[in-house]
Amino acid sequence: MTRPDLALLRWWFRPAPAERLAALRILVGGFAFLYLITRLPMLLGYADFPARDFVPLGVTRLLGHPLGSGAHTAITIATVGLAVLFTLGVWYRVSAPLFAVALLWLLTYRNSWSMPFHTENLLALHAIVLAMAPAAAAWSWDARRRAAPPAAEAYGWPLRLMAAITCLTYVLAGIAKLRVGGLGWAEGEFLRDQVAVDNLRKVLLGSDPSPLATPLLEHAWLFEAMAITTLALELGAPVAMIGGRVALGWAAMAWGFHVGIVALMAIVFPYPLAGVAYAPLFAAERPLRWLGRRLANLRLRGAGSEASAQPERRHER
Repeated sequence: MTRPDLALLRWWFRPAPAERLAALRILVGGFAFLYLITRLPMLLGYADFPARDFVPLGVTRLLGHPLGSGAHTAITIATVGLAVLFTLGVWYRVSAPLFAVALLWLLTYRNSWSMPFHTENLLALHAIVLAMAPAAAAWSWDARRRAAPPAAEAYGWPLRLMAAITCLTYVLAGIAKLRVGGLGWAEGEFLRDQVAVDNLRKVLLGSDPSPLATPLLEHAWLFEAMAITTLALELGAPVAMIGGRVALGWAAMAWGFHVGIVALMAIVFPYPLAGVAYAPLFAAERPLRWLGRRLANLRLRGAGSEASAQPERRHER
């Protein structure tokens, strides 16, 4: 009989295509680049905040005090540049670890100036895993003159680790709910109160509340159903590691869960909403390969049209 621990090890280190890990590098790095670029004014603005507002968290405790304006600006701009190198797979053995460290620092530094947010934690963790893995062995600048290597264990375990981290974040969120309200959280009152308080705070601060929250708050049974579904989704997240249709079904429900949070509380988790958080659960190289073929066909059609137009132009002359 096969020992369960050996079977688990074989599954964990099951070979995977190098292109699949490369696809995750492109997706995670591309998302990080867009995330940083769209928030660049906000991130740079922390250089001008008063030092009394700085409460160091995580890795920023190594510093203990705010960075100077020049140092913070340099780190922010460097992180954006490293995101480009990371995504393209340029000098990956150096640029990837530097990017992972810089991203972790920058996101933690941002949270040290305000209420800690958890919307970016999974992005930082995925970047760290990819920085430790050979994610530039295919579809990268470093591998531009080489054919993609065959499937191997080295490309498989990072996928499983990233998927496990995604699932673990949901499990921890479910455990946190149980610590706050116990099994009573499933009755829906905690969730209903949270939605009510969040929207009331928006009104008091001059923001627009959710148009759905007020009418839905009148129906307690809806929040009981949502609370039960939420706990089942979060605590049952490890089933997604089975893969296939089970993973697809769970990811679709998790994505819908985040859409619901936006609709009821206007709280956005960009990484899951973009779908990148769930990419390690699937063959992420397939849509990118399809997109690559489509772009190649468009270029060939454009080249063919240009070539056919040349004789006509010569005839006109």
